[in-house]
Amino acid sequence: MKGLIGKKIGMTQVFDETGMQVAVTVVELGPCSVVQLKTEENDGYEAAQVSFGTQKEQRLTSPLKGHYKKAKAAPARILKEFFLDEGEELELGQTIDASNFEGVNFVDVTGISKGRGFQGTVKRWNFAGGRASHGGKEALRVPGSIGQCTSPSRVVKGKKMSGHMGSTRITKQNLKVIGIRPEDNAILIKGSIAGPNGGYVEVRKALKKA
Repeated sequence: MKGLIGKKIGMTQVFDETGMQVAVTVVELGPCSVVQLKTEENDGYEAAQVSFGTQKEQRLTSPLKGHYKKAKAAPARILKEFFLDEGEELELGQTIDASNFEGVNFVDVTGISKGRGFQGTVKRWNFAGGRASHGGKEALRVPGSIGQCTSPSRVVKGKKMSGHMGSTRITKQNLKVIGIRPEDNAILIKGSIAGPNGGYVEVRKALKKA
C-alpha cells in the first residue's frame, strides 16, 4: 500500500551509522484495518480505505456502523484512502502495520498544523513592522498601507493581512526514514512534521528513491 494513517508521538534524537546525531519525529504507524476496497471495475481505480484509532460505537452514525460491520472491522476514529502498490492484493478486515514501509527510504507526511488563532501581520506573515524611532512608537506592529486611493478604491483580494493562522493541511515531501520498528508500530522520520503531539498524520511512500 502506498500509505498508512499514523499518530505523531513526538520528537527525539538518534545516532546514525556514522555516529551523527539526528533529530527525528516518532510516528505510530498503524495498525490499520482495511475497511473498503475500490476496484477498477466498480470505481475506475484501485485503492483501499483503511481505518485507524479506536472509537466508541455509540458515537458513530448508522451508515458508518454498517460500513465497519460489513468489513468485520472494529469502529475507528479516522478513515483514509490510499492507492495500492502494483500487483498488491488485500482483503477486507486485513490489518496493515509499519512493516508495510520496510525498505522505504523517503516518505511524504501530511498533517494539520497547530492552530494559532487570530494573529497580526507580523506573526502571521513575518512582516518587519514599523520603526521604533522618529515618531513610530505607536505603529510598531501595524500592517501599514493596505490599498490604493481613487483607483481601484478597494483592497485587492489576496492581500496579506491579519487573520486566522494555522490549522491548515500541510504536506512535507521527501523526508528521510531513519528507522522502522515494527514491534512498536513506529517509524522514525528525520526532521519535523506538521501538527501537535497526538495529532493524526498520513504517511505516504515518496517518489524519491535515494
